[in-house]
Amino acid sequence: MFSGKLQARQRHPGPEDERYSFGRTLAYGIQHILTMYGGVIAPPLIIGGAAGLSAADMGLLVTAGLFVSGAATLLQTLGLGRVGSRLPIVQGISFVTVSTMVTIAQSDGLRSVYGAIIVSGLIGLVLSSFFARLVRLFPAVVTGTIITVIGLSLMPVAFTWALGNDPHKSGYGSMGNIGLAGLTLLAILVISRVFQGAISRLSILIGLILGTVVAALAGRTDFSAVGQTKLIALPSILPFGSPVFNVGAIVSMTIVMLVIMTETVADVITIGEIVGAEIDTGRVADGLRADMASSAVAPLFGSFPCSAFAQNIGLVALTGIKSRFVVATGGLVLLLLGFVPVFGAVVAGIPYPVLGGAGVVLFGTVAASGIRTLARVEFHDNLNMVIVAVGLAGGLIPIAAPTFWDAFPQWFAVIMQSGISATAISAIVLNLLFNVLTIGNRSGASVFAAADDERDGFGERIDDDIRH
Repeated sequence: MFSGKLQARQRHPGPEDERYSFGRTLAYGIQHILTMYGGVIAPPLIIGGAAGLSAADMGLLVTAGLFVSGAATLLQTLGLGRVGSRLPIVQGISFVTVSTMVTIAQSDGLRSVYGAIIVSGLIGLVLSSFFARLVRLFPAVVTGTIITVIGLSLMPVAFTWALGNDPHKSGYGSMGNIGLAGLTLLAILVISRVFQGAISRLSILIGLILGTVVAALAGRTDFSAVGQTKLIALPSILPFGSPVFNVGAIVSMTIVMLVIMTETVADVITIGEIVGAEIDTGRVADGLRADMASSAVAPLFGSFPCSAFAQNIGLVALTGIKSRFVVATGGLVLLLLGFVPVFGAVVAGIPYPVLGGAGVVLFGTVAASGIRTLARVEFHDNLNMVIVAVGLAGGLIPIAAPTFWDAFPQWFAVIMQSGISATAISAIVLNLLFNVLTIGNRSGASVFAAADDERDGFGERIDDDIRH
């Protein structure tokens, strides 16, 4: 399925080029958007809250995110020259970058976030062809550790939302706020458990709606910004001012962008296997270029980096609808929603406790995805356990001890204060030292490997005892 050779030959039509009637194409496309909608509006709300934006500005972030996600999806599915994989891949605002962007926004402001995205996106665009070959530097032990930390580092955001987000406002930490978050979480869990198919996949969106309705009945919502927002408007250019280029923020964001590129490689190969399309290194590089190009341009519209949405890859496998034109139609719907600012204002009016209840599931799912990746890692007679242990520890420092890096130079502190950056640096370096540079390696020489063997033996003895 996947060839390591770069090929510039013309691609023959494949299953992904199948076309349906307009009605079916539109219906299937909207289904893709509903599947990923909760995930695409969450990052703007998280980052906007961290940057202290007003409800009106938060609405602007949401509509910008919808517009850029739609444009990125069209670029990925339809392609433009050697940009775009031309596969049924839905693009949306990446969760992977959220934790790092929150850290930068809180320390240097939103304009520094945009500057870091532009530079790191351009770096990724330049490296796309080479990265398709260098993905071996990001094996499952590295990416699994990073993704796990991404989910764990976002959990405090969900808990802060559940409390009310702003400690200076009355009612922060009240039982009413926590109860509203718990009710939203319960609704999502019940819908996920009781219903099947499309309704179950929409559990996040339905939970947000139910939680907001209950909050409105209790007088806990504020949609005043909706009346002050235009119904239809063109996306603004640099709505929050010109970008600021901070070296520490750029380094931190570039590391995270490499993680996005790793995920994109995996997503392109995975969707190729599901669809039955021919995938080579050149096509992977084309997909990376679409990711990086859309990410680099996103700040011009006030939005953030884009990446493939894994849940939509699952939807392709579940429905058997392999057409890239279906996904492109969904991307067009997202793009059009970006022209409706009042829609973003409505989303921005969702109470923070409601978002907190949904955030527990959303962010926990990211961590669980990382654990699932780590489950594929071989831990026997090697030092992979050390890589995971040190990577997780570095990533949790900003959560457990927020002032840990304060005495270090500011550029270094910005990098390490992001749990994702700290995890990525430690996991990549240790993987190079332990698994890539094999000179001097001896089987079973590590105390960790010996401990692992002892645990395996202990588990086998317990199994024997149970059988007898």
